[in-house]
Amino acid sequence: MRIGLGADHAGCALKVALSAHLASQGHEVVDYGTFDPDVSVDYPDFARAVSLAVASGSVDLGVLVCGTGIGMSIAANKVPGIRAALVHDVTTARLARLHNGANVVCMGARLLAPALAIECLDWFLAESFEVRHQRRLDKIAAIEKDSAS
Repeated sequence: MRIGLGADHAGCALKVALSAHLASQGHEVVDYGTFDPDVSVDYPDFARAVSLAVASGSVDLGVLVCGTGIGMSIAANKVPGIRAALVHDVTTARLARLHNGANVVCMGARLLAPALAIECLDWFLAESFEVRHQRRLDKIAAIEKDSAS
C-alpha cells in the first residue's frame, strides 16, 4: 500500500517511527514532512499536502501527527473526500475504518506512546470499510456538496 505521512514539529519524531514501521511492513511511504522537529511549522500545511494526495489517489491512505492530533484532523477534514479520524486506541483506530471509512488517521504525539501509535496504525490498516454503513458516508458527502455551493 502507498501511504502518505505528514507531521508538524511536535509530531515529527512519532512520524519517523511510524514511517520506519510501515516500511518494515512492505508499504511504500511518501513523507510530506516536516523533517526537523526543532523548527516550528504549521500543521495545516502538512494536513493539506497529505489530504490532497489521498483525495487525488496519489496515495492510498494518509497518516497525520501533531501534538494532539486535533489540529491535523480538523485541517484534513476540510479537503473534500477526506474522512480523517483522530484515534486514541486500537478500538477507535479499528472503528474509524470499519464504520466511518476513514482514509486518514490522525494521532497525537504528546498523547500516544510510539508502541501504541504503531498498534493503532496496524489496526487502522488491517480493517476495511463495512458497506452496511454506506448510507452514512453518503450523507457526509451530501454535507460536503451542500457546503461547497
